[in-house]
Amino acid sequence: MSEKPKFAMYWAASCGGCEIAVLNIGEKILDVDANFDVAFWPVAMDAKYKDVEEMPDKSILLTLFNGGIRNEENAHMAKLLRQKSQILVSFGSCATEGCVPGLANLSSREEVFAAAYDSITSDTLGIRPQYSYEVPEGTLTLPIFNTIVRTLDQVVDVDYYMPGCPPESHQIGAVIDLVIQVLHGQAELPPKGSVIGAGGSTVCDECGRIRNVKKITKFRRLHEVAEIDPVLCLLEQGILCNGPATRDGCGALCPAVGAPCAGCYGPAQDVVDYGARLMTAVSSVIDSNDPKEIDRILDDIVDPAGTFYRFNLAHSLLHASKTAVS
Repeated sequence: MSEKPKFAMYWAASCGGCEIAVLNIGEKILDVDANFDVAFWPVAMDAKYKDVEEMPDKSILLTLFNGGIRNEENAHMAKLLRQKSQILVSFGSCATEGCVPGLANLSSREEVFAAAYDSITSDTLGIRPQYSYEVPEGTLTLPIFNTIVRTLDQVVDVDYYMPGCPPESHQIGAVIDLVIQVLHGQAELPPKGSVIGAGGSTVCDECGRIRNVKKITKFRRLHEVAEIDPVLCLLEQGILCNGPATRDGCGALCPAVGAPCAGCYGPAQDVVDYGARLMTAVSSVIDSNDPKEIDRILDDIVDPAGTFYRFNLAHSLLHASKTAVS
């Protein structure tokens, strides 16, 4: 019997939700075990970096890499797994777009450290991380904390992208089914660079809420709305919803329960810059031609950067502030 192809999954700068989403596919995880030899998955098995380093190049058929590149360890593993993998998938919003960790690109490394180690919530007494420290047994090291968060494809070549924070479990299952069919000669992989496990349109197109002519005179945060209309478009109710710029594929789960789309599936197809597209969508629904009135309405948006680039800053045209890269 021939050896099964190898599967790997790695967790870089992210929360770990992508790992949970994979485990959440239920019994289909048995299909992974039946068709793949899980060669490297640190969160689920005992494995060392040295084990990967000793593998022949391209010996891993499929690697799901989740998390952005925040430090030198993340970068090292991205390059190593690219070297060892035939197919490398940028898995989840952090690897694909930078996600919430990417918002740190608005701050310098020292500002990030100050928030973590000097704030009133810190118990470190202002002690900063040391990248190396001598002890009797030798030198202890920590990975160097890079100035900015980078996406996976800003560090290595990527074969496919699977967005989501995290990707929906049914989409993960569908991709696994496709790869298994390819293994058995029953299907072909999509062109390199394709977005998999998602649609090609926007969340608005799969949202079941009713849309009319959007004319907004005030934006309101969710907790400021006394009663949310269960069927009317949230944007028409003055609730800032990112659906017009966000790729579909999640099933519009958030708007379905009265929560605005936050944008975790990233830019819709052919969108060059997510924040710019969303700002255009927002400006088009404001019911005023008076510059002062428009400014007043836009001032209702409490956190523009966090709203328009919550999941996408690291991969946007802005990428980072001058403070962060200086």
